Order: sequence, then structure tokens, then C-alpha cells
Amino acid sequence: MELRRRQRILITSHARPDGDAVGSALGCMHLLRAMGKQVDVVLHDGVPKIYRCLPGAEKVRTAQRVDGDYDAAVVLECDSVQRTRLEGLERLFLINIDHHETVHEFANLNWVVSNAAATAELIYWLAKAAEVEISRDMATCLYTAVLTDTGSFCYVGTNESTFALAQDLVRHGADPVTVAQCVYFANSTAKMRLLGAALSRLQREDGLTWMYVTRDDMKQLGATEEDCEGLVNYALGIEGVEVSAFFRELPDGRFRVSLRSKGRVNVAAVAETFGGGGHTAASGHSVEGPLASAVDIVLSRLRDNTRQAKH
Repeated sequence: MELRRRQRILITSHARPDGDAVGSALGCMHLLRAMGKQVDVVLHDGVPKIYRCLPGAEKVRTAQRVDGDYDAAVVLECDSVQRTRLEGLERLFLINIDHHETVHEFANLNWVVSNAAATAELIYWLAKAAEVEISRDMATCLYTAVLTDTGSFCYVGTNESTFALAQDLVRHGADPVTVAQCVYFANSTAKMRLLGAALSRLQREDGLTWMYVTRDDMKQLGATEEDCEGLVNYALGIEGVEVSAFFRELPDGRFRVSLRSKGRVNVAAVAETFGGGGHTAASGHSVEGPLASAVDIVLSRLRDNTRQAKH
């Protein structure tokens, strides 16, 4: 095992980290420290507020560049080293651990299992392979990652093994109630108001829905990037809807697009055509503005994929 031979290790994940990125990074940190390694976790955008309750979150460094004499860097949940938005990684021995279907093998060592429930599941199996006891802190971080990346066990691919994994993490000390309170019941007032603004613009075309927020919305409501996480799921919750898109205006006039599907339509295939990626039921990408043209081109691709899925 390459990790056994290396002592000083950096852990990172993609910019704008989600639950799997943060939970897997922290879970991996607890694992490697239990193996006697010197470990730093560095994320370009830091830890979102709803995940700061996780054990070890206060140890995560926010930076734009990696400096230090590391023996290796573990890159989680990324299809390229550029997605970390960290400079200086290229000089290190890179270990890529991921479960996305659209991942590219960019590292010196690549471990990609596309049918895993989350990248956290691979960290769990890594702990098993290393014969490291899963601590309460590690279990809490990994459970949070699995919970969020499966959409609270709702996304396509959730199966018996997913629940067996969750059960074992709870057995090792993860508290589902505490995690749920932190992740789902600690939203900011600004996020709820932003959700209201987005829902007020909800559009529907048969089984397709979409909505958007602008930079002015976010400024007026005092919302941040992380307040946008998960808003797309509310539009997917409508009966008869198969696909939803959420458009967020970026400072440079482009739009960040979050795509969700109930499983029949592969939204990762759509995102990949725009240079993005993800999972069959959850993916994302960026697209040039203005809003009208961004919506037109994305909806056109979604319609094409929806028609193909029906045949």
C-alpha cells in the first residue's frame, strides 16, 4: 500500500466542497492519523457551515496553494487536479480516490469505483484493508458523506449494501440524529429566503423543471455560495418531474448549473458535454450567460436526453 510507505500526507478535494468531499477528507484524516501519519487537510474554499460540526473540521486549512514537504497528496472526489483549485499539487505523488462515473485517471495512483455509494465508502474499505479500527469520529464523518451523497438514501444506486455500510458506521459511533440536525436543520435564514426567490421563478415543461437566482438576489439576501447547495432538489420533488436544473449566476456573468434526476435521465452525460460531470442522478457544470441563452442551451440538451431515455 502506497500510503503505508509515506509519512507526511496532504488530503484535499474539489473547490466548493459538498458533504462527501468534506466527510471523506475528514474521515481519511482520522484514518491516516490512526496509522501514525502526519496529515494536513487543505480545501480551497474551506468547510461549509453545515459541516463544521464534524469532528476535525476545525483542523482544515483554507488555502490557494500547497506548500510543504509532503510525501503524497490524496485527492478525493475530483476528475482532475485542477478541480481542487490548489496550486502546487502537481509536484507531489498524487493518489486519486473517487466514485464518479465521469472521472479521469489523472494521478500517479487511481482508485475509482463508480458503483460506490460515495467516496466515503472507499475510505471505509481503506480502513478495513489497513486493519484500522473505525473510531466514532471517523464513523461520523463517513456517515455524513454517505447520507448527503445519496440524497438521504434517495438517489439511484442506493441498495442493501448502502444501508449495510450506514448501519456499520452507526455501530461504530455515528449518531444519525445529531448528523441530521447539523446538516438538515441548521440552515441560515438567508438560504431559506433564497429558496423562496428560486421557487418563485420555478418553471415546468412536462417532466422538466428549472429555476434560478441572480447575483443581486444573493447580495440582497446576504446569501453565500454554500446557501445554494441542495436547492435544486426542491424542484425535483414535484410529482411527475424527472429532471430539474438550478441556475446560479456567477460574478463573471456565467452560470453554475446543478442538475438532478430521478434516475431515468442521465444528467451526468449532459453535464459532461459542458465540461462538467458527476453521477447519473446528480451532476453539475458551468455555462456562459446571459441567463436566457444559458437556459435555452441546457434545456435543449436535457430535452434530447429525456427523449432518448424514453426510447
